[in-house]
Amino acid sequence: MTQLSFFSADKTNSISDTYTSEASVTLLHGDRLRLLDQIDNSGDKAQLIVTSPPYNVGKEYEKKIAFDAYIQQQEETIRRCVDILDERGSICWQVGHYIDGSSYGKEAFPLDLVLYPVFKSLGLKLKNRIIWTFGHGLHEKVRFSGRHETILWFVKSDDYIFNLDPVRVPQKYPGKRHFQGKNKGKLSGNPLGKNPGDVWDMPNVKSNHIEKTDHPCQYPIGLVERLILALTNEGDLIVDPYLGAGTTVAAAVMRNRRAAGSDIDESYMRIARERCVQAFRGVLPHRQMNKSIYKPNGNNKLASPPKEWEAASETGD
Repeated sequence: MTQLSFFSADKTNSISDTYTSEASVTLLHGDRLRLLDQIDNSGDKAQLIVTSPPYNVGKEYEKKIAFDAYIQQQEETIRRCVDILDERGSICWQVGHYIDGSSYGKEAFPLDLVLYPVFKSLGLKLKNRIIWTFGHGLHEKVRFSGRHETILWFVKSDDYIFNLDPVRVPQKYPGKRHFQGKNKGKLSGNPLGKNPGDVWDMPNVKSNHIEKTDHPCQYPIGLVERLILALTNEGDLIVDPYLGAGTTVAAAVMRNRRAAGSDIDESYMRIARERCVQAFRGVLPHRQMNKSIYKPNGNNKLASPPKEWEAASETGD
């Protein structure tokens, strides 16, 4: 077993390439079922399983297969995840759309709706269908451009962990007061902030994002960080069966949780390991979880209509 050790918060943290109960982090280069089997055999339970699986659209890290076969593959993974999930635990499945066909023949299949029956058949309960929205991406010509993806948050029982205070966001009107009733005149908001709701506006990780790596499809650290803070406590185990660039594990390390992830691509595992090391050392580049979305002011040249457009408007071109 290969193991690297780092000293943090007065204890030794380890990165292991096979799952053990003693390792702070497991980065397994291999199939996700192999990792899930190792965790199951250890007797450990995950408090949170959070991942973004391949969408079966032919990206460089996946082989496109028949859609029915893809769903069966996902069902197998989800079933094994449920086996290792703690009774108070949560599963968060972050997905977008499977797109079939080309040009005007394109048809979109929302994977959250397709996979929902799989989770329900395993006895899980949906708590939220979280919409992750972002302002930038590919521009479509035959349909509206996709600017959101979905996180299905399922729990195993009615006694689940949910910590709201660590993920509250600033109040829009902190000075608002009750206007009637027994609390009339008193402040109506929570001084720690408000519930972030189920629509999360966070920039996706594109070329100019501080977190960008060579992986083509990353979700931002702030996205998984919010889930980790809300749905786990320090020391809990977090598992990502489709680890990719290691965002889940890095965020877990930042928040003093144990983590385990797997991926079949060796280059992505190297990226994940490096980000994990940076997280242990407190130097991982990342966008703050609740940082406001940038809005250009009138002095920004890029936000002002160019003169060429004015000429086109006058000529009707």
